[in-house]
Amino acid sequence: MRIFHNLAAIGGVILCLALPAGAEGLSALARLDVASSSVEGRANGGLEVSFDISQPVPWRLRFLDAPPRLVIDTREVDWTGSSGLELPTQVLALRAGSFRTGWSRLVIELAGPVKLGTAEMATGGERAVIRISLEPSDPEAFAIEAAKPDLPDWAAPEEAELMAPLPEGSGPLVIVLDPGHGGIDPGAERDGTTEAELTLTFARELKEVLLRDGRFSVILTRDDDIFVPLETRTSIAREAEADLFLSLHADALAEGEAQGATVYTLAEEATDAASDALAERHDRDDLLAGVDLSEQDDVVADVLMDMARTETEPRTARLADALVAAIKAAEIRMHRKPHQTAGFSVLKSPDIPSILLELGFLSSERDLNRLIDPDWRAKLAGAIQQALVSWAAGEDALRAVANP
Repeated sequence: MRIFHNLAAIGGVILCLALPAGAEGLSALARLDVASSSVEGRANGGLEVSFDISQPVPWRLRFLDAPPRLVIDTREVDWTGSSGLELPTQVLALRAGSFRTGWSRLVIELAGPVKLGTAEMATGGERAVIRISLEPSDPEAFAIEAAKPDLPDWAAPEEAELMAPLPEGSGPLVIVLDPGHGGIDPGAERDGTTEAELTLTFARELKEVLLRDGRFSVILTRDDDIFVPLETRTSIAREAEADLFLSLHADALAEGEAQGATVYTLAEEATDAASDALAERHDRDDLLAGVDLSEQDDVVADVLMDMARTETEPRTARLADALVAAIKAAEIRMHRKPHQTAGFSVLKSPDIPSILLELGFLSSERDLNRLIDPDWRAKLAGAIQQALVSWAAGEDALRAVANP
């Protein structure tokens, strides 16, 4: 067996890129052997992590804070089954999936601060084992380590540098459809079905309905099972100068009643505890994936945003009303409170009417059965198309009255 230790540490990132002789051309997806892998706690509060994979790969790790996390990036490892690993009390959650082109990410949410003991890849034959030991640490030392900058090519892109995907269609109304979750963030899961898969399927189907209508140009924030940070989703809409932004979800809720399609708009005060918990979980999903939400604390920027929202909020409210009316008219089951509010970060574009539409809730078996039914999805897509047409016509009429 050959063991390859850390090669370099740059900022807060430990690079572990060594490969055995003859392995430089490896490109096939490595797979996790769950039975031979483990995450074990030690009596002193430390951790021993061991991941058995089918071949050596380049990899790296780093720490992030608030909440404390260990992030492991690998050159395409299929982490399927990792969510089934037994976790000690030192680990609160584990999430894995694709993060950027050619790379996978596994995030271990920690119960408290730690420091790196050792990190190595041991190889034998065609297989490899990633071994990491973590020792207890104090919050101050962990915060300093986590605050070290990432490598430039790995940091989240600046909003100004983002290029929106090219819109499809030639209609005058630019619609950004945002399939929730994806990649490292599968969203809610039930009976082998993930929210990320359902929302992407529906977004593609809705896009085709809108393109056939001829009055719309359509952009998807993601068209594959990839992770897209919340801020990137809204930046795509701004870069495209979208007329509206529609985020699609199918969450699971333990809080309160959760059944039927639900329209959400932005507000500081959530409709109820369930809505507040849902919005908080959406932001936490982004954090667990390894991306921190930046905060706007510029007073001038806040004033300008408030001015923009003064015009946008009524338009958003009318869009929400149009969606509720059209979905009900199509005799599609809606939540007993069809229009609710919460502080979803993905809805915070001040100048673009933005809606989050829960297609249904995976916590409801009836909703799940509807969501996997292509005929039901087609019916809902048709209702949304009618709502957008009606809303756009109403906005044109209001502008004509205001500017005779």
